[in-house]
Amino acid sequence: MWKKIFGGGSSNSERTEKAPAGANPLYDRINWQRLPRHVAVIMDGNGRWAQGKGLIRTAGHKAGVKTLKDVLKTAIDLRIEALTVYAFSTENWKRPRPEVEFLMKLFSEYLLKELEEMNDYNVRIRFIGRMEGMPEGLQRQMREAEALMKDNTGIRFNVAANYGGQDELIRAAQSLARQAAEGKIAPEDIDAEAIEQELDTAGDPPVDLVIRTSGDQRLSNFLLWQSAYAEFYFTDVNWPDFTPACFVDAMVDFAGRDRRFGGLTNK
Repeated sequence: MWKKIFGGGSSNSERTEKAPAGANPLYDRINWQRLPRHVAVIMDGNGRWAQGKGLIRTAGHKAGVKTLKDVLKTAIDLRIEALTVYAFSTENWKRPRPEVEFLMKLFSEYLLKELEEMNDYNVRIRFIGRMEGMPEGLQRQMREAEALMKDNTGIRFNVAANYGGQDELIRAAQSLARQAAEGKIAPEDIDAEAIEQELDTAGDPPVDLVIRTSGDQRLSNFLLWQSAYAEFYFTDVNWPDFTPACFVDAMVDFAGRDRRFGGLTNK
């Protein structure tokens, strides 16, 4: 069961100076006024974690599901507005077929097991990427999950599945080109706001913080537009070992960053 820390069903837009009464002591180090609005996570290292323990790679993916649940719960507690996780990229189809099939089954099982509880926590789930490339049964589950939680006002939980940042930008450009060809918009109407409205994350704030586990230090085609001014937090910890305390470490590190957005220092 998801342990409620302080009412996970409320809106995540609130910003407080300190942790509410009864909050997890783990959050004592948090600067509640300097939390990111949108956190993106590249959940890397499941296979490495499993191999390091002498297990098959799929055991790492299964362990990673529990980590995802714990991180989502922590993000809810911290009133993060949006959490976007990289679950399956357009390049991941290159992996061995048994591993891909296992991942598809794992997605399905996750939705079956966690759907109602996420809804109870006021989560609004959205799947980003080319959903039509996923198995038909899984597509149906995804649509049903989105429909169930579409009116929720809590954290926006984006699951990137069959997703690639370049592919997303291509799709956005094609949509705007069609609108221009049909006379619905003029070419000069195509600006940053128009592009953002065509992205899979339309309506979400820009990414403030990208977390990548397992040591690699690259974006790997993830949220290329949305992360234009994001801060980056890299850790050698493999995803299954990434605990709520690790997530808090990232929040504390973010709070100490000097974010200038091309201007002069704010300090």
